Amino acid sequence: MSNDPVMNVPIARTALTEAEIESVLGPLRSGWLVQGPKVREFETKWSDFTSSGHSLAVTSCTTGLHLAAVALGLSAGDEVIVPAFTWIATANIVEHQQATTVFCDIDLDTFNIDIASMEAAITPRTKGIIPVHLFGLPANMDAVNALAKKHGLWVIEDAACGFGATYNGQHVGTLGDAGSFSFHPRKAITTGEGGMVTTNNADLAETIRQLRDHGAAMSDHQRHLGPRPYLLADHPLAGYNQRMTDFQAALGAAQMDRAAQIVEERRRLAARFDDAFAGLDWLRTPQEPEGCKHSYQSYPCLFKPSEITTSSVKRINAERNAWMEELQAAGVSTRPATHAVHMLTYYREKYGLREEDMPNAFAANDCSISLPLFHGMTEVEQDHVIAAVLQGPA
Repeated sequence: MSNDPVMNVPIARTALTEAEIESVLGPLRSGWLVQGPKVREFETKWSDFTSSGHSLAVTSCTTGLHLAAVALGLSAGDEVIVPAFTWIATANIVEHQQATTVFCDIDLDTFNIDIASMEAAITPRTKGIIPVHLFGLPANMDAVNALAKKHGLWVIEDAACGFGATYNGQHVGTLGDAGSFSFHPRKAITTGEGGMVTTNNADLAETIRQLRDHGAAMSDHQRHLGPRPYLLADHPLAGYNQRMTDFQAALGAAQMDRAAQIVEERRRLAARFDDAFAGLDWLRTPQEPEGCKHSYQSYPCLFKPSEITTSSVKRINAERNAWMEELQAAGVSTRPATHAVHMLTYYREKYGLREEDMPNAFAANDCSISLPLFHGMTEVEQDHVIAAVLQGPA
């Protein structure tokens, strides 16, 4: 029996170059730490990469979604449609405005919003839709936008995982009224915490720009560079403090210099997994519908997809969990792809929801599994994951 230590492959790992690490020192040495020239540089590079008319750096994807919703007039009594399978933040920002979260089911083939379920959820009180480009796969935005136009609704894209993903050649986050991206450490571009709001609407961009900075008509940096830096700005809005720091932005801007390389590497890693697992009928790998370019923020699979029914979910969940334990022991970290928000205590109790009310989200919650995929993953690490998966569950 070998005494060699077991290789441990994490679910994700941040890989930064020395130049990117050094980039943080610039703002620290300059003394300009909050929403200054590096934030502007990061925003410009983001707009260039995504072809967005306006990009606005904020403290997180969550605050970006919230700012967009506030700017679009979301208020108490309104309803917003949210897919049930997503990170909880998508729904939380609706609750923060004392509005009503209305869940719709997902398409189990893509993990993204189900159009028929979304349409059935529209009522006279519906004000908007928040489609999610989950795990880096674009949602069906043609259908979402068509329904939004028909019913006079706004669309905010939750593009937390969407860096590098395109829909019919257009970068996600530029297809609705606004989009919001995440720079959490598990994302392809990271600033520790942080987010970016994108929009092609100049008026909406200006409102969000003011809201993120206490409602100020101009930023401290703009005032400092202006003819009368000693005078304070007017505040036409009651805003928030959701500004990105300049040292975070410096890190993000430095990574944008290799943005295309990062996206291409993730796609290459995913393609290698696709080839290795193509013969497994008990593991469904990520789908990529025509017109969509997946950016693979993660690699979410469905365990035993041919057997999943509402009555079999719990049995398959137990088998999946046992396999995840086996993989962990073999040095391969895994996670459920994400959670079904309607099954979490706050939403379940507030809205009186049951697991089976959103059967596909229920199945995805209990039967999905994400495998390690990250920038900087070595071939040896990926081979280790492939070998462990191909052994299959005991």
